[in-house]
Amino acid sequence: MKIAVVGAGGVGGYFGGRLAQAGIDTTFIARGATLEALRTRGLRVESVVGDFALEQVQATDDPSTIGPVDAVLLAVKTWQLAEAAAAIRPLLGADTMVVPLENGIDAPDVLAEVIPRQHVLGGLCAIVSFIVTPGHIRHAAFEPLVMFGELDNRRTERVERLRATFERAGVNAQVPDDIRHSMWTKFLFIATMSGIGALTRVPIGVWRAIAELRTVVEASLREVVAVAAAAGVDLGPDAVTRTWERYDALAPTSTSSMQRDIMEGKPSELDGQLGALVRLARRHRVAVPVTEQIYACLLPQENLARSVSGG
Repeated sequence: MKIAVVGAGGVGGYFGGRLAQAGIDTTFIARGATLEALRTRGLRVESVVGDFALEQVQATDDPSTIGPVDAVLLAVKTWQLAEAAAAIRPLLGADTMVVPLENGIDAPDVLAEVIPRQHVLGGLCAIVSFIVTPGHIRHAAFEPLVMFGELDNRRTERVERLRATFERAGVNAQVPDDIRHSMWTKFLFIATMSGIGALTRVPIGVWRAIAELRTVVEASLREVVAVAAAAGVDLGPDAVTRTWERYDALAPTSTSSMQRDIMEGKPSELDGQLGALVRLARRHRVAVPVTEQIYACLLPQENLARSVSGG
């Protein structure tokens, strides 16, 4: 397969690197310092499942120089999705798959407003990874996992080819029976963790140990479950319990990428995570008072970060 990876940060750098390491035709679409690093020094990944380095990788800031590909992996921030979708049009062939690996829940809808919907898959990943310096990625936790599928859950030949390609690269890749259910399960986990972590500015090992805060987290999780149900996705009666089990099993120092961005004064995925949940809740007339309060408390710093960065 021929694959393009848009973004070479913690997610794109890791998964794209694994694909390239396996000899799969992989091109990174990046810009600025990241593009310069990839072109001059290659890609280095430190990983809890095995370090690796690629002295040379294919990288460009101009998708039109690549031509049509079999799959595009979108590993940008949620607020960059629409711009990225417009930029990848030269990569689209008749059967090209576009797989979003963001933390938000509405990526397929955002993409389908810019490119033909037949190209859009649902997707998600599980990994704790981040940029050390441009071209240098550190994978710190979780066995890396990608999940993707057609939005109507058909098991198509193109999806099976992509799954096999990831497995050839040593990546755990799954095509779930219901991709929307899997995306909401991930969203339940990440949206609340991101919001609470960003608001308290402490790692999960600190906030999960406070009984009063666990009550707030519990309420937030139940709001996400209610919005999912209103959107037609039943996460099951044990969804909150399962999420707590995942939280309690995380390393005490764990934080989300949204929390880290907010604490560093950078634009974050606040709108793509909690903002998206608030909008969906209003559309479906579901009360989410806890989520609304967390979102409102984080908005001032988010607005400031965007005014400073121009984003």
